[in-house]
Amino acid sequence: MSEITASEPVRHRIRAWSGVLPLLAMLAGAFLFHIAVGAKPLPVTTVFDALISFDPTNFDHVIVQNLRLPRAVLALVVGAALSLAGALMQGVTRNPLADPGLLGLTTGAAFAVVLAQTVFGVAALAAMPWIAMSGALGAAVIVFFISRLVPGGATPLSMTLAGAAVSAFLGTIISIIHLLNQDTFENLRVWLTGSLAGRDITLLWYTGPWMLIAFVAGVLLAPRVTVLAMGDEVAQGLGVKTGWLKAQLLAVVVVLTACSVALAGPLGFIGLVIPHVVRLYVGSDYRWIVPYSALVGAAYLISVDIVARIAIPPREISTGIITALVGAPLFVHLVRRRAR
Repeated sequence: MSEITASEPVRHRIRAWSGVLPLLAMLAGAFLFHIAVGAKPLPVTTVFDALISFDPTNFDHVIVQNLRLPRAVLALVVGAALSLAGALMQGVTRNPLADPGLLGLTTGAAFAVVLAQTVFGVAALAAMPWIAMSGALGAAVIVFFISRLVPGGATPLSMTLAGAAVSAFLGTIISIIHLLNQDTFENLRVWLTGSLAGRDITLLWYTGPWMLIAFVAGVLLAPRVTVLAMGDEVAQGLGVKTGWLKAQLLAVVVVLTACSVALAGPLGFIGLVIPHVVRLYVGSDYRWIVPYSALVGAAYLISVDIVARIAIPPREISTGIITALVGAPLFVHLVRRRAR
């Protein structure tokens, strides 16, 4: 019996490592397929040529470099960011329903961007990450204090309910702003559904450095999230400064969520569903859940965006609509599976 128990972590590590290469291959395949498909299908060899030896006189190469490659990169970055943020939130709150959308961060970031553009006339791309971060952080603080006022304190249930209430309230304010200003409604209506179409890749220059720092910090903090998921008392007994760790994790989640919203609008269900899917394979160790969530989330959003582009040609569906249509039933299935 003792031999079986001692060998279990080894088998778990072998199983986790064995999935890395197939996952990277799947991600690379989805990335290339995303670039190849569209109104004008392109051979994979042409995609490789455009990426490796770009010819500005070749129309297919121009399509790849100017249109499809930026969109594929945005899908990869945003999918990884939201999934990683969701995994960290579920670990630190010990709430399987936690994700940037359900706890109000996504709507808070969107509300701040809409308010800045419509009321204060701020349109500078460089300001968008900061505006979105302030909105996401403000929503997180409001949700936390509301949940603290509930009898019993900030439990997973009270935080989820407070997040839903804050999201609904801010969503209503956004609707009122749009009713009062039809011009901004036309400018932002597609972005508010969550879309990668026509997004300015320049924005990635402003958000990229912050997201890279948050990615690295999230992966480095992941082992302590595993300890924190056992409970504050256990973590403190093992020498973890829980208050400081939670503040660091909140900063990581806010940066990843806000930058994702600035890039692609509010996309739902990615941060909620992907960590659950990952747990089915790697278990409950956040050293594996966090990086796996980033890779699977990137592949997932790239795949969903392919569907959004080719489902009803020649029209295109907002990516956020597809993530909701796919994510909602998938989440219900996962919840039913865990309940058995």
